[in-house]
Amino acid sequence: MTDLRTRMHGLWLPLVTPFRNGRLDENSLRRLTRHYATQSIDGFILGATSGEGMTLREAELERLVAIVRDEMAAGLRNVPIGLGLSGADTSRMKERLDATADWPIDFYLIASPYYVRPSQRGILAHFEALADHAAWPLALYNIPYRCAVGITNQSLLRLAEHPNIVGLKDCGASREQSIALLRDRPKGFGVLTGEDANYFEALGDGADGGILLSAHLETATFAAVYSEIKQGNHDAAEARWQEVAELTRLLFTEPSPAPAKYWLWRTGLIDSPEVRLPMVEVSSELAAALDREIARRVKVAA
Repeated sequence: MTDLRTRMHGLWLPLVTPFRNGRLDENSLRRLTRHYATQSIDGFILGATSGEGMTLREAELERLVAIVRDEMAAGLRNVPIGLGLSGADTSRMKERLDATADWPIDFYLIASPYYVRPSQRGILAHFEALADHAAWPLALYNIPYRCAVGITNQSLLRLAEHPNIVGLKDCGASREQSIALLRDRPKGFGVLTGEDANYFEALGDGADGGILLSAHLETATFAAVYSEIKQGNHDAAEARWQEVAELTRLLFTEPSPAPAKYWLWRTGLIDSPEVRLPMVEVSSELAAALDREIARRVKVAA
């Protein structure tokens, strides 16, 4: 766990889950893993929002983890894997932790209980119970616009003291709250933004990195923004950020991860842009806009 705490920084990729004809597309998954393992990323998140984790059966999720770990083991680079798990029933979440305890992961990324709208006392009790129970460390996921209730800084700071809670994916939608948390957090508690469009701003405020769907594209540029910020080169970081800032808006024009999957399909990294209902593939209008942007970037690169 000490080693993991030192690695909760940099650019993390919430990997999309490729599907074809309703099934997990293992060939595309292997291709994706091999590709991104050679890029400047610091870790993978599997089966979370971008990975359509709530549509995955347990056997599919286990296979997803096994393939990604297997591909990395066969290569020259091995980065940490976080497994996205979410649920509104603490007891059932403990059962899921037990079921995944021997999977080849490094930690869990767990969002607040959704729909039931617990109090802060309930949120604290929920996460403390899971952290006490889990075989792997936990990173918290604060995303109130999906879960209906956010985790306050008072609660986050208390949870950050738990020995089995190592960090936070911050989608709290309040810059003021994020800055206060970054100021007051204990040493070794990593805070990574999950708001793609606010990546540059969050790094400037002191965030330790980002978990960014957009980094499926122009990965090296997103990594360079982080690197330049950490070296104190603010102007260089901003210049690199301007190269990709528009992507972070374009890829969320329609519900994610459909736009990113369309882009990855059109550029040959996956064999189908398929998503699972209730997600749907991108509209013809957005597909045309994505095609134009792909063509523009290919032309610039040439």
